Amino acid sequence: MDILGLLGILLGILTIILFIIKKFSIIVAAPIATIVVLLFSGVPILETVFGKENSYMTALAGFVASNFAIFLLGSILAKYMDKSGATISIANKVLSVVGTKNPYNALVALFIISAILTYGGINVFVIIFALIPMAKPIFRQLNISWKLVTIPVFGGTSTFTMTMLPGAPSLHNIVPSTALGTTLTAAPFIGIVTSIAAIVFILVFMKFSLSSSLRKNETFHVNAKDENSNTTSKLELPSFMFSLLPIIVLLGIILLFSSVSNIIIVALIVAILLSAILFRKQISNQKEALNQGATESLSSTITTGSTIAFGSIATGVPAFNGVFQLIQSIPGPPVLSLMIGTGLIGGITASAVGAIGISVANFAPIYLEMGLDPETVHRAIAIGSGALSIVPYSGFLIIFNNLTGLTMKDTFKNGFISISVTHWVAMAVIVIMAILGLA
Repeated sequence: MDILGLLGILLGILTIILFIIKKFSIIVAAPIATIVVLLFSGVPILETVFGKENSYMTALAGFVASNFAIFLLGSILAKYMDKSGATISIANKVLSVVGTKNPYNALVALFIISAILTYGGINVFVIIFALIPMAKPIFRQLNISWKLVTIPVFGGTSTFTMTMLPGAPSLHNIVPSTALGTTLTAAPFIGIVTSIAAIVFILVFMKFSLSSSLRKNETFHVNAKDENSNTTSKLELPSFMFSLLPIIVLLGIILLFSSVSNIIIVALIVAILLSAILFRKQISNQKEALNQGATESLSSTITTGSTIAFGSIATGVPAFNGVFQLIQSIPGPPVLSLMIGTGLIGGITASAVGAIGISVANFAPIYLEMGLDPETVHRAIAIGSGALSIVPYSGFLIIFNNLTGLTMKDTFKNGFISISVTHWVAMAVIVIMAILGLA
């Protein structure tokens, strides 16, 4: 086993985490951490970082090319919804339904909205671009800690609707389906049981966290810059139906024409054009909204791409073959080592989808030869991918912090428990089912 190479991978991960803690941009931290990995791996550094094939830069460029349009349009739509006051109008309606006496009801409502949107096939980045501006006035009016927003949003977007529930149109369900020849409803019994366990865990954790926050007398607070930038209170808010219409149109187009290539881009463009018409009275300077949305999207895209590029290099060095061998030797039902191995890759790459791609190519054939059912392999890989996907350098977490104005200290604990620990609960359920002969 290449001990030196493994040390390099560990040092690379520690480097990127340290840089994030010291508040360096991930755009700076990721290439430096990549070089640390390569210094111990015996591969050409300049070629692997800057080369035109299979390099850090090509991985980054590939992500940007594939995803920039979604980030750009999603950010612009969110800016229209925010600046027009549409998000406040929607928030007011939500509060009128769930009431203001029980903040837990509002958290559950946000959790349900997040889950429905994700299960409807909406990209998670688009969801947080749209939901965060809507959630803020709810938290402000209820005067509860803004840090708690992590739990319903992460729990709704990135757990059971992403990896467990049969039929989910997420990439986490599509990638193993394509590779293994299974359907999106693979292993439905496992998927339903783990989904129930995940939902119960999230709701209990959310209740516990809210009660703890209230006992500490924590109230709504965001940094002064974010508060000062809020001018929507001076506007005449658009009606609830006008406010909701761009989101309804967005969802409707995606769901009705889901088989059309790049339909999410078309849907976002239509929603933006509709917003420009509906909110023209609220937004007198639409050029400013467009410019701000475009500028903010660039940082979000490069941030996420940088973490995935680092992970692609860290899992591509020769020493990582030794990691595969260690994973296969984990005792217990074979499905356990499969999930742990996939989760470990997710932690290194900071990408659940990246972990699934690597796992179906390298792990799945081995476990199929062991006799595991392809549907079980599908669901185990999908669920395992979320086990460590929230790390300090996760692009999703960094973008979420940028949008909310919260810090890593504010969000990491709740984010980790909401996503990673929830997946651990699901993994434990699968192991128990495997022991009982139910999986």
